[in-house]
Amino acid sequence: MPAAVTISQLNKYYGIYHALRDVSLTVQQGEKVVICGPSGSGKSTLIRCINRLEEHHSGTIDVLGHVLDDNMSRIQEVRREVGMVFQNFNLFPHMTILENCVLSPMLVRGTARKEAEEQAMHFLTRVRIPEQANKFPGELSGGQQQRVAIARALCMRPKVMLFDEPTSALDPEMISEVLDVMVSLAQEGMTMICVTHEMGFARQVADKVVFMDQGAIVESGAPTEFFNNPQNERTRAFLSQILAH
Repeated sequence: MPAAVTISQLNKYYGIYHALRDVSLTVQQGEKVVICGPSGSGKSTLIRCINRLEEHHSGTIDVLGHVLDDNMSRIQEVRREVGMVFQNFNLFPHMTILENCVLSPMLVRGTARKEAEEQAMHFLTRVRIPEQANKFPGELSGGQQQRVAIARALCMRPKVMLFDEPTSALDPEMISEVLDVMVSLAQEGMTMICVTHEMGFARQVADKVVFMDQGAIVESGAPTEFFNNPQNERTRAFLSQILAH
């Protein structure tokens, strides 16, 4: 089975700032990969390159057999198959929860409204908030809004899910409700690439943990090896700091 995502020798610049340095990463279908590292290490930039929210300057990204370049139809094809959940929910405040969830399937996939609404209710039930369907985002807690964002992404029936620090904007008591949904997705076999500082989540669901620093992948491996026997001094320093909290 071909890999879901293959990244090879990726470089990205912001002006003279070298944000990604020769990054190579392969994610198999059904694999759960957690990317961690200090702020400014390139984690979010990397994950945003996978669906071309950021364009790279050299190297290649192959997503589900599509090589990403400036071809807009290819980019749209990738975005149809790749769901993304952001740090700050990005829900439309003037639309109800249900309307937020049916918009993309109707516009992008041409799904009929009745089918889109049934599908939306299925996924809102899946993230345990079907009773919120007719409310507006501003009436929900942060944890509930993030669960809506996950349901909205699932409504496109993606083959790969990207999570960009999905719990970092949440109060501590809301983090577990979002992580619980992500754990159950992982257990169902969804291909997931998740940028997060939640090391408990990484231990529980990741097949591979990737540590980035200064725009490069410093270390990657299975969770048991990564946490119990980190090989790189920078990895050890990061883990001792983050696990101390």
